Amino acid sequence: MVGVFEEEGIEELYPPQTEAVRKGVLEGENLVLAIPTAAGKTLVAELCMLKSIFEEGGQCIYTVPLRALASEKYEDFKEKYESIGVKVGIATGDYDVESSELADYDILVATSEKVDSMLRHKAKWLADMSTVVVFDEIHLIDDSGRGPTLEILAARLRQINPDLQILGLSATISNSEEIADWLDAQHLKSDWRPVPLKEGVYFQGEILFEDLTEKEIESSAKDNVSKIAIDTIKDGGGQVLVFVSSRRSTQAAARKVSKSISEFLTSEEKDRLEEVAQEVENALGESTETCRKLSRYVKNGAAFHHAGLHHRQRSAIEEAFKDNLIKVICATPTLAAGVNLPSRRTIIRDYKRYSPPYGMQPIPILEYKQQAGRAGRPGYDDHGESVLISSSEEERDQLLEEYVCAEPERIRSKLASEPALRTHVLGSIAAGYVNSYESILKFMEQTFFAYQFSMNEVSRIVEKVLDFLKEERMVSDEGKWLSATKFGKRVSQLYIDPLSGVTLRNGLENAKSKEPTELGLLHVICSTPDMNTLYLRKNEDTDLDLFVSDHAEAGEFLLEPPDSFSRPQEYEFYLAEVKTARMLESWINEQQEDKIHDKFGVGAGDIRRKVSTAEWLLHAGHELAKLFNVKSSLSQLRDLRQRVRYGIKDELLELASIRGVGRVRARSLFNAGYENKEDLREASSEELARIRHIGKKTAERIMSQI
Repeated sequence: MVGVFEEEGIEELYPPQTEAVRKGVLEGENLVLAIPTAAGKTLVAELCMLKSIFEEGGQCIYTVPLRALASEKYEDFKEKYESIGVKVGIATGDYDVESSELADYDILVATSEKVDSMLRHKAKWLADMSTVVVFDEIHLIDDSGRGPTLEILAARLRQINPDLQILGLSATISNSEEIADWLDAQHLKSDWRPVPLKEGVYFQGEILFEDLTEKEIESSAKDNVSKIAIDTIKDGGGQVLVFVSSRRSTQAAARKVSKSISEFLTSEEKDRLEEVAQEVENALGESTETCRKLSRYVKNGAAFHHAGLHHRQRSAIEEAFKDNLIKVICATPTLAAGVNLPSRRTIIRDYKRYSPPYGMQPIPILEYKQQAGRAGRPGYDDHGESVLISSSEEERDQLLEEYVCAEPERIRSKLASEPALRTHVLGSIAAGYVNSYESILKFMEQTFFAYQFSMNEVSRIVEKVLDFLKEERMVSDEGKWLSATKFGKRVSQLYIDPLSGVTLRNGLENAKSKEPTELGLLHVICSTPDMNTLYLRKNEDTDLDLFVSDHAEAGEFLLEPPDSFSRPQEYEFYLAEVKTARMLESWINEQQEDKIHDKFGVGAGDIRRKVSTAEWLLHAGHELAKLFNVKSSLSQLRDLRQRVRYGIKDELLELASIRGVGRVRARSLFNAGYENKEDLREASSEELARIRHIGKKTAERIMSQI
């Protein structure tokens, strides 16, 4: 086992890691470890997991907030530890299964939502195992979206398995000791970093650092980001991460920087970047304008990075940055909380972000610290530098005081909201973890919210949630105990918001009396709170209003529109739902991605996230249609789910199901006269290879499957 760490170049522990050992983490003590990026949090967790596996035969779960982070950790653990007999697995989706096969892994990397879904399916092995559970990025308890699930999961695992060893890994936050106290854990907080960080603010050609030292930036570039980037790159192979507030800004910044830094690339780097550029341009199967822009900038050593890109494009950019080919990435803040990409310098160009309905608002200090913490590459730099950009001396001094020298905000529980408790109260009742109002409150007393605040607010919302669940016939209180109905249990297992279950049920009930259209069914799933709908752009509401009027009059919608005069806000939400449904309709009718992007203002990554959510909700709709005996919609929902998955018309369903084909290649095959698998059996790989978008390798893969 020691040899694994020697191969990594690890000869001794960092000071925070040594202190963690002193606090008994290898003897089974719970620990909350709050230290900066790259200071060795993950290694502490790895040591605990390996000790549990080899000395106690334990199983370990490593939970993360993002799928991208799960993939990174999985690949890292697999590469390092499978050679010494450690079985590593990953679980990030498919919430409607117990996943008992996952009990066979020594280390399971999973999202919080996946582990929570397994608990709802009563995965017995979670209660029986002797193990370590790691909560990476535990400070995200403060996130209103992911925080409640993370908090409930930690409380639930401790309830069903009191002997668990829990490790909470966090960035440096002001109240990490509160989280430690809540988890009955040792607390270790440190500002130590393997590569020291200097934080400063740029103004008129000079960076002023927190220690009042100054650094001149000399460059002929016109914009500030390019000036600082050039100074970094020409100063001995440095790389730069640039954080801006919006997707559009990432592209504009990357365009400017790419013009300035290409002259610093070697001929070998340019050749290798040509290959990366081809990869990102062809990642979708069909090149879009965004793909072509990204490809152009990558050739010059720069890239933009945001959630609108396809995951293949983001991965290609990240790998090229790790290989020191791409010198500058201009990104939205999501990158700071995601994969590990250290740089010599981090530039925080925008410290304000648009937040409706308030306008431009300063970002939290914790978010700034996460971005700044990406500066400094272990093994390459003797220090890292983070740089905010100011436009005046007054703003420079303000940024130094309010960001550089400031403490991150206190982490607060976000559990006491009706949508969060609605989901988790039903899940607790359906899985049998609680069976009365009193037992719900007793469990809630174990949450971080109860630790920080009084139970009065929680108990008020729990009562309101229970009334809703009873009224919608998800929970029954006949007799002394609370129990989930078949409807409530299925909704919980499907891992959807109870309100989504009600919306789907109502739409399906209406489908009994009319023959639903694709748009009608798509609109139902887009009306659920689980679907993050598209924004309405300026002047879009007029066209959508006419569209809704025409289709509502034809009886196409399964959920009637609210009155636009008496309920204007609800009507605006309805228009956003219809817009999202129309985007999905364009997708399944094989409209080109460029046109979908222009028409609806979405990127490839946005489309795939909406598609993934829609596919799951259509599966949920299919399951509830079986439950409520809506037989007329079963086959339609099943086919529609597959069409949404691949983005195809009905006629391509059989072809697209072949692994590695997808929407673009399926259409090429169909247009060449191969309409189904039977037709393909009569073909040769040489014939298929000549078809547009197929090629030799794909043709061979198709034929091997056929």
